[in-house]
Amino acid sequence: MPESTLSNFINLLIYSLATVMGLVVVIAIVALFIRDITQKQHTLLRNYPVIGRLRYFFEIQGKYFRQYLFSGDRDEMPFNRATRTWIYKSAKNKGGIVGFGSTYDLREPGAFIFVNAAFPILEEDQLPTPPVTIGENYCLYPFQAKSIINISGMSYGAISAPAVRALSFGAATAGCWLNTGEGGLSTYHREGDCDIIMQIGTAKYGVRDAAGNFSPIRTKEIAEFVKAFEIKLSQGAKPGKGGVLLGAKVNPEIAAIRGIPEYEDSISPNRHYDIRNINELLDQVTYIRELTGKPVGIKTAIGGWHFMNELCETILRRGLDYAPDFLTIDGGEGGSGAAPQTLMDHAGLPIAEALPRVVDSLIESDLKKRIRIIAAGKLVTSAHGAWALCVGADFINSARGFMFSLGCIQAMRCHLNTCPTGITTHNPRLQHGLVVEEKYLRVANYAMNVNKEINMIAHSCGLKHAREFRREHVRIVETAGKSIALNRLYPYPEIRKKT
Repeated sequence: MPESTLSNFINLLIYSLATVMGLVVVIAIVALFIRDITQKQHTLLRNYPVIGRLRYFFEIQGKYFRQYLFSGDRDEMPFNRATRTWIYKSAKNKGGIVGFGSTYDLREPGAFIFVNAAFPILEEDQLPTPPVTIGENYCLYPFQAKSIINISGMSYGAISAPAVRALSFGAATAGCWLNTGEGGLSTYHREGDCDIIMQIGTAKYGVRDAAGNFSPIRTKEIAEFVKAFEIKLSQGAKPGKGGVLLGAKVNPEIAAIRGIPEYEDSISPNRHYDIRNINELLDQVTYIRELTGKPVGIKTAIGGWHFMNELCETILRRGLDYAPDFLTIDGGEGGSGAAPQTLMDHAGLPIAEALPRVVDSLIESDLKKRIRIIAAGKLVTSAHGAWALCVGADFINSARGFMFSLGCIQAMRCHLNTCPTGITTHNPRLQHGLVVEEKYLRVANYAMNVNKEINMIAHSCGLKHAREFRREHVRIVETAGKSIALNRLYPYPEIRKKT
């Protein structure tokens, strides 16, 4: 065979093989594309077929290359990779088992260490966590709450309809409550038939009349569908400023629920016009409780001690009938909603300092049994929940923990209507990736696994259930190599004598 003919034959063979290989690659990509957009487990793959697989590749391979290319497991903010991975695994029911040691730095000031018992509680001696009743003896319809962790306020508007639906069904399955956020009660909140806490924000969305004033008629109607009401004074993301929902997310349905114009920024006042002081706050609490028969609480961030001192003194002067049934204390590190960075960074005490002070005020005033405490502010793991119970909280609320359980990847585009996982966007194409029938199970798994592991920590500490936690069961690191028991850092105060 002449050399030129052989060369042509080889070139033709190479060209044919390249064509076949190219065709195989195209077919493989098309097959992956079809598989990705039809599967229901992974939101990113439904919204970004094929290319979205790079995220999962780096997520899996990152641990093998971290010493060469990536930052540490616990370096990222606002939530590091180790925390997010723990939540993802809990939501998928894959357990929280790791190997080769912890990356949690026990020398870092503020780290907490649970005081394990020499003889922990055997499985046959462990008891289920008792429920806690809110509003008992002070309202017509007290609310028995079973779950330690619950879903914090995230308005329909700030998050999407599929996200609200998944949270509602997940909350019903796990037995936890769902807070509506200040955007009002939507049909999506009610779909799962879960326990609902209706939040009343400064704009009175959902319970306002045509003029924007508080509507007793509307509030009484809503009371049929909710277990309790929460008057929001402020939140950790933006103390001193009302809620912010940018116009791009105010679609006709959301505008109708809130009673505002379509596609215009929804800016709530920075405080309630009809609540100017503690007396008016307690008047409002009492009025809504008598109007609806449901427990009524207050949500606030804490900036100092004046508010709690005045609140307790006023309740003692006026009587226990005027006390709120619960207090939701939000740490300054809260932040699922849109907020000015200055306030998000620098306003409001962190929950680690705010929560002990609030609990101490209630103990000193002998109000701890009357008023239930809900703690919030980046409390997304079982260890965070156990710490809060040690301090004196009755429950914890989480927003971003449940967002992660829905598939949030911390893209930090919540306010822009471009969330790639469909959680905080009203773009139908992006919402398509969030399959409610799959995601609600992850919401439920996350809640149940947090509760389960809080009890696991309790059993390790020699307690029969999580509601036996006290401050002596946890130590706080002050400096490298030195920790202090929480009951020494924050000693239990004595009850003040009544005069």
